[in-house]
Formats: sequence, C-alpha cells, structure tokens
Amino acid sequence: MADEAMDAAKAALRRDAHARRAAIPPDARSEHAASIAALFFQHIAYGPGDIIAGYWRIRDETDCKPILIRLMDSGQTVVLPVVAGDDAPLDLRVWEADAPLYEAGFGTLAPSDLAPRAVPDLILVPLLGFDGKGTRLGYGGGYYDRTIAALEKKPRLVGLAYAAQEFDEIPREAHDVPLDAVVTEEGVRFFGATE
Repeated sequence: MADEAMDAAKAALRRDAHARRAAIPPDARSEHAASIAALFFQHIAYGPGDIIAGYWRIRDETDCKPILIRLMDSGQTVVLPVVAGDDAPLDLRVWEADAPLYEAGFGTLAPSDLAPRAVPDLILVPLLGFDGKGTRLGYGGGYYDRTIAALEKKPRLVGLAYAAQEFDEIPREAHDVPLDAVVTEEGVRFFGATE
C-alpha cells in the first residue's frame, strides 16, 4: 500500500475508532475499566521486580488507573510517560506512592521532572483500535513506536481497549510495533508467542 493510501486508510480508521469509543456511555466505561483491571491481574504475567509503564487516560480512553494503583499498592514500580518533544521518545518517569502528579500536556498527568527514570518490562498501551493480529492503531504521532525502538530491551506490550475498538484489519507499516496482548472488558487476546 502506497504511503498516501496507507495514511488515508489509517485516518479513516481513526475517525471510526474515535466514534466507536465515544459511543460508549461513561458509566459503561467505568464498569469496563474494572473488568479490564480484573482480567489483567488474572491473565497477564509479570514478576515482582518488573517495571510496568502505564498512562494517564485522556478523553474517553480506557482507564488504567485501577491497574496502576493496585500495582503500586503491591510495591510494583510504575512509570508514566511524558511527551518530551514531537520527534522524541517518551520520557518514562517513576510514579512513587503519594508523589503528586503534574500536568504534562495532552490532558495527561505525570510525575515531576525530578522523578527517576526507568526502563519498563511491560507497557500498558493506550490505543484507538486493534485487530486480530495485534496491530495497534494509535493517534498517529508515533510516540510509542519511537519509545519502544529507543529502549535497550523490548518490553511486553499490552493494549488496553474496549471490545468495540476491534477492527477486522489495520494496515501495518514497518515501524508499527505489534502488541503482545490486548485486554478488553470481554477478555484477553494474546498475539504471537506470548500466550
């Protein structure tokens, strides 16, 4: 698929994905977040020393705060991303218990500039859409792809989404890093050799 055709196809999918996600009532989103958190802890393996990156929900994204709080309560190291620049990888800062969070652009909150940095073993990835091959449709900024490419080790990538965000197929470019798993309110799907 030519670059322009690929861009047009992804733009159309993004519009559809935004509409699908926006159509989910707010009370259902809260219920789904609780189900997604329960399924994450039942099915996604991680070690006690693993560093887990999450995100601060924007707009109608799947809320991973229930997962992050439970991880922190159990002593797990949690990091949150901060946009460091349009073409830069995300800055992954440790969110320590009781440490305040600050506005970090795009409607997100993040630890302070003084917070330690850490390389995650697992990243909870926000998304607009996904398909049965683990292809993730993001917002188009390339932040997660750049970040993953810049890390010294490849973390496991777990997408968090509503079931309504699944598409039959999402075009995948060479730089698009596929998910290892996706958790929705309806269950967990594993892709590749991570089952």
